[in-house]
Amino acid sequence: MSGGTAAERTVRAAVLERCGAEGPFAESRPIGVRDVGLRAPGPGELLVRVRAAGLCHSDLSVIDGARPRPVPMVLGHEAAGEVAALGPGTAGRFVEGDRVVLFFVAPCGTCPRCTEGRAALCERAAAANAAGDLVGGGRRWVDASGAEPAHHLGVSAFAEYTVVSADSAVRVDADLPFETAALFGCAVLTGVGAALRSAEVRPGERVAVFGLGGVGLSALLGAGVAGAAQIVGVDPVPGKRELAGRIGATEVLPGGEDAVEAVRGLTGGGADKVIDTTGSAAVLAQAYQATRPGGTTVTVGLPHPDRMLSIPAVTLAAQERTLRGSYLGSGVPARDIPAYIALYRRGLLPVTELLSGRIALDEINAGFDRLASGEAVRQVVLM
Repeated sequence: MSGGTAAERTVRAAVLERCGAEGPFAESRPIGVRDVGLRAPGPGELLVRVRAAGLCHSDLSVIDGARPRPVPMVLGHEAAGEVAALGPGTAGRFVEGDRVVLFFVAPCGTCPRCTEGRAALCERAAAANAAGDLVGGGRRWVDASGAEPAHHLGVSAFAEYTVVSADSAVRVDADLPFETAALFGCAVLTGVGAALRSAEVRPGERVAVFGLGGVGLSALLGAGVAGAAQIVGVDPVPGKRELAGRIGATEVLPGGEDAVEAVRGLTGGGADKVIDTTGSAAVLAQAYQATRPGGTTVTVGLPHPDRMLSIPAVTLAAQERTLRGSYLGSGVPARDIPAYIALYRRGLLPVTELLSGRIALDEINAGFDRLASGEAVRQVVLM
């Protein structure tokens, strides 16, 4: 579908020009905010006017090279906006003006993973995301030279408009603020899902969460919704620990070398469920060690592909331990996003507490500096 088709419109977008950039990004400026051509939506696709997009560590991991992706790439994968135009085959599913949340896996519904109910692991979507394409094939971004910047996880939210698969969008109520709605596309979907669906936290259980960014704090909120009796938050940043205490952590710890013994001490020998959101193999090993015999360790972090995990193999059998991954909250976005929004409306998921600030698109390099330093939890670009 790409190649040879002229751009339908020109939009302002944040384009990552190179991976592996070193901070401060406000000085090295790996992201250029510039005009990019955007083709019309193809079959099964939507043109979306982006209204709010969150800055996430999954974006940061592409910027710093921890998760290599094709460049140049229009970044951003957590967003909310309005349907501006319908591609062929989408009438009846959406109408122009619909308010939507965008998410970063467009499940095909027919591959083996989708048919077994694991939409987050859709094989077709995974291949397209890795290539920087849309699931419909090819790219919709085009420069004046004819070059085609990559899509980020099928969303490319740091732009005034974007083209996405209709399977990457879920309709939400018009009264939900865009900056709040955007958080449900990644931070809430991933973190709450890690607690409710991956870890399957039960009432009365003891839970520990390593890493208190947007996803980790969402996991903490999810553990609270599940009825956990104790929730220990672990993070080296004082401000994040303070926020965790406000929204439901019963205890907070600074992490470091003593984190395992500290969690064990607070939980009477180890937490029933431990969720790691850091993207660090070393911290994941700590999270596993802080889990009690018979307990479950869940990781949502994405370390560099070269990083290896070392754990005492005998504990898996001798202590009946479970170690599992969680991608997209092990969920089905079209089902789970509305469910989590309903919990928010009931006051059970105060996700607006995660908002650290609202920025303009031109401030995006400095915004990622704040994210990398731990100064910010979730900043939202308002278009």
